[in-house]
Amino acid sequence: MPESNFIDYVKICCRSGKGGAGSRHFNRTKMNPRGGPDGGNGGRGGDIILRGNAQFWTLLHLKFRKHIIAGDGQFGSRALMTGADGEKIYLDVPLGTVARDAESGEFLFEITHDGEEKVLLPGGRGGLGNAHFATSTNQAPDYAQPGEPGLEEWKILELKLLADVGLVGFPNAGKSTLLSVITAAKPEIADYPFTTLKPNLGVVEYRDYRSFVVADIPGIIEGAHEGKGLGHRFLKHIERNALLLFLIPADSPNHRKELDILLGELEQFNRELLMKRRVIAISKADLLDDELKEAIASELKEPGLVFFSSATNEGIQALKDKLWQEINREE
Repeated sequence: MPESNFIDYVKICCRSGKGGAGSRHFNRTKMNPRGGPDGGNGGRGGDIILRGNAQFWTLLHLKFRKHIIAGDGQFGSRALMTGADGEKIYLDVPLGTVARDAESGEFLFEITHDGEEKVLLPGGRGGLGNAHFATSTNQAPDYAQPGEPGLEEWKILELKLLADVGLVGFPNAGKSTLLSVITAAKPEIADYPFTTLKPNLGVVEYRDYRSFVVADIPGIIEGAHEGKGLGHRFLKHIERNALLLFLIPADSPNHRKELDILLGELEQFNRELLMKRRVIAISKADLLDDELKEAIASELKEPGLVFFSSATNEGIQALKDKLWQEINREE
């Protein structure tokens, strides 16, 4: 997925269709000059509907589609004929897309399953024809309902990535390099902060044709929960990861402090993130001998610590095994 094509936020103006008016018609013919009311109902205005599509990974296709307009319902007509409903508009979105009201920020719903459909903005109801109002005491009602107007509102669509494993670490912790080694993804890799400006997804091929999805998300800096650096653009994505993989580079000046800062940023953004399963791994392990590895393990005091090197493939299979074990571990 090209980095420049990953769009995880769009603001769109939606206008649903207005309902068609009911018909005020009487069945008057030469043979029946005093025929009763036979006006049909108006058609319903078109809805705007979000539909989950597992083949989509970004909101790019909606980036330049700022106005979404559904069709209007048609008028009812004689012979109790109901007007045609207005055309519904279906917007295919990636799984993990959240819909919000742009004015209030209110959460509306989230799309999490392939083929799932939810109405983003309903169309107006069609008006009732005069035949609907006929009674024993009012056998010739000379009125019908107008259709309800459609709605016009701004909506926000925000993508929160759905992945099995989310990579968490400071800029240059080696997340992008690891993703390029264990998957077919080709993220931009360079030796400067925030090389990864947009999330990257990759599928890890595991043993016996099994697989799992890993998300490399922009690195945290201290103060990310306050919006510093890439701030909330990063933190929102890890809410949907089943397992968090914390990467601490071997050449970090203080491994414990770095891990504590990462955990602290997650806690201040959303305390529930600390309840997720996690694996702690030391990247760039080719820089370490056994004695240094023991010193780092003693410093961190974290169970199941994994050492690996993307440059030499040391510990890569052990890391995959650990991730698979944790993803599938029963509570």
